[in-house]
Amino acid sequence: MRSAIRADSAPEGCFHCGLPVPASGAPRFELDGATRVFCCPGCEAVSRFIHGAGLDDFYRLRSAKSERPGDAPIRETLALYDEPLMQSRFVTAPGEGRCEAELIVEGMTCAACAWLVEHAMARVPGVESAQVNYSTGRARVSWRAGEARASEVFAAALDCGCRAWPFEAGRLELVRDGERKAMLRRFLVAALGMMQVMMYAVPTYIARDGEITPDVEALLRWAGLVLTTPVIAYSAAPFFRNAWNELRARRPGVDLPVSLGLAAAFAASLFATVSGSGAVYYDSVAMFVFFVTGARYLERRGLERAGRSLQRIAALVPASARRLRGSPGEEAELVAAAELHAGDRVLVRSGEAVPADGVLASPSATVSEALLSGESKPLPRRQGERIVGGSINAGDAFIVRVTHVGADTVLSTLRRMMELALAARAPSVELARRASGVFVVFILASAAIAALAWWAIDPTRALWIAVSVLIVTCPCALSLATPAAMSAALGALARRNVVVARAGAIASLADATEFVFDKTGTLTEGRMKLQRVVELGEVAPADCVAIASAMGRDSPHPVDRAIAEAMPNGSLPDVAWRVRHAGLGIEAEVDGRVMRLGNAEFCRYLAQSEPPHIAESDSSVVWLASAEGWIAAFRMGDRVRPGAREAIGSLRASGLEVHLLSGDDPVVVNFVAHELGIEESHGAATPARKQAYVQSLQLRGARVAMVGDGINDAPVLAQSDVSIAMGGGADLAKVRADVVLVSDDLGDLAAAVSIARRARAVMYENLAWAVAYNVLVLPLAFTGHVTPLAAALAMSASSLVVVANALRIR
Repeated sequence: MRSAIRADSAPEGCFHCGLPVPASGAPRFELDGATRVFCCPGCEAVSRFIHGAGLDDFYRLRSAKSERPGDAPIRETLALYDEPLMQSRFVTAPGEGRCEAELIVEGMTCAACAWLVEHAMARVPGVESAQVNYSTGRARVSWRAGEARASEVFAAALDCGCRAWPFEAGRLELVRDGERKAMLRRFLVAALGMMQVMMYAVPTYIARDGEITPDVEALLRWAGLVLTTPVIAYSAAPFFRNAWNELRARRPGVDLPVSLGLAAAFAASLFATVSGSGAVYYDSVAMFVFFVTGARYLERRGLERAGRSLQRIAALVPASARRLRGSPGEEAELVAAAELHAGDRVLVRSGEAVPADGVLASPSATVSEALLSGESKPLPRRQGERIVGGSINAGDAFIVRVTHVGADTVLSTLRRMMELALAARAPSVELARRASGVFVVFILASAAIAALAWWAIDPTRALWIAVSVLIVTCPCALSLATPAAMSAALGALARRNVVVARAGAIASLADATEFVFDKTGTLTEGRMKLQRVVELGEVAPADCVAIASAMGRDSPHPVDRAIAEAMPNGSLPDVAWRVRHAGLGIEAEVDGRVMRLGNAEFCRYLAQSEPPHIAESDSSVVWLASAEGWIAAFRMGDRVRPGAREAIGSLRASGLEVHLLSGDDPVVVNFVAHELGIEESHGAATPARKQAYVQSLQLRGARVAMVGDGINDAPVLAQSDVSIAMGGGADLAKVRADVVLVSDDLGDLAAAVSIARRARAVMYENLAWAVAYNVLVLPLAFTGHVTPLAAALAMSASSLVVVANALRIR
């Protein structure tokens, strides 16, 4: 039996079903002394079940590869997804009592399918939210543990004629490739059928009365029926399947009027062919299917292009890593990147990608973050500095100590934010979807009225006029108007290294009237340097630096890091306790004395006196004081970011008001504002004052965009209408932000505003076009001026116009 199993496990396909396996990340496990590879977790789970039940003879006795679990919707198979071991692979628990899963949805042929699957999943008892994105082919579902089961979510997709799978990048590509090929095959069959049918239809159009005898005319009709039947049965099958699923779900969608129009035209033509009397519409039916399948194929390709930024981010992190064993000689073992843990040390050779977030353990390194941040120039890194997973080693080999792995890495966070933005829908998108659903009912009613009216006027024209009304007014353009623009805008922003975490942020960014900037780490590089120590008491400057370094030990604040870097090698004084006050400074007990390190107002409360006068300059001043008085002043320097002046100028040129709001010394803040051409600037602003300032702007009717990078910016980021965080900023700021500038390049921010405004304009244009089109063609179709063939052309063209207009954003 062992040899038989091995012979059956051909490396070119899944051990269970024989389908191609992903290039990387394919599920596998040891069976009978050999590693078995599978195309998806479903096949793996079934194989584990067979093996665990002692039924390995199944693989020896079978005559063909097994059918995939999803190809035959067996409820017992779906129950495997409720097993804890299986759920550990694709279900996460973001909150107590909640489960969340990311799925691939296979079988969606249009945006209406995604809408239907989403509503079916959302109706499962216990499901809190379900978001299905047609352009990415993915779904994100959240449910309450104990009230809903994963198998019920998968079953809901099956009820809609689609199949759901746990998300895997390789599996997604296989699904997409299969769906693209299927859509292309349907389009080619429709094209071939349409051309052949037209060959038989044209003679009847150009012939004069009596030139075609009844027997020849009957032959032409039967030939049209034979050629149109494959088009209806195969190419148009997704329309009828989707329409049936819409009826079952009691949620009429865009495929319902299309299917009714096709069925009516084909049925009438079939009756006319069999009875020998009446008109046939085979040419119109075949051409309509040809145009609609072609339009949907182009729509699918266009929308997929907008979602490829997720794949680009996912591809940055390598699948393997060289982990150092810590043994003498520092031997490296090749392991899967997923096996790394915080604290591991990995060797990154020249040209290789960093497998996880960490800090540099070697004295120095040179890395390229071009794929991540857009910065083409290799960047130097020193020991102890952060190295982002996905960066490329552009120099000699170095060692990285891993700090974050898996979902906690920067790339995973950014990717998750993009996925949420693609899955979420802005209010305008939801409004358009609801409007298209209502419009379908209006179309059906209009077609029925047209049929009844023309039956009374001219029964011979009633059918094709009703069909024309059904087809020409199909709200495909209306349902695509906003999602197409949003997908294109998200893709365009991602290429400019701007990650949007909330779909509505694009509209908010376009509507912004005021931009409020933090200074340190936002308009300036945030790489503070200690320029000078001003001695104010009896403590020597070197000892002052040692005290400040001890108080700010392990702090991520740029001032604390700069002071620590200036500290010469030596021992630090003992710190009994320390308390960090956001936006103010640090209070600590050092060698038995309570001291404060921070701004003047913060230290004055402890020193009980005004700070000594120091000549004004463009430097920040950090004070050190105790209850006995002022100890020292540290002059800190920071450089303005390259391109900041141009970015501010671009924002102002586009009609935006720009403000500078910082907790730094007012003298320094005013100096930076003057250098960048910002008229409104305020220094010494605490987090509460920043929040109040933004709130005051909003009370005046302003739409405020806040740009910051630090932990103390989190409250004001939450207060603003749209929040923007720098990619190198604190994690808390990025969590609160709606938009993240991955590259830290403010030029990308100016470009993002331009893209958001262009996306808003395109959305309005698409909606205006969709509404105007339907307002124009409905009366024409109702009065008999639009044939079914012309209706097919017009409806397909309207959808393509919407998608093509959206792609202009790119």
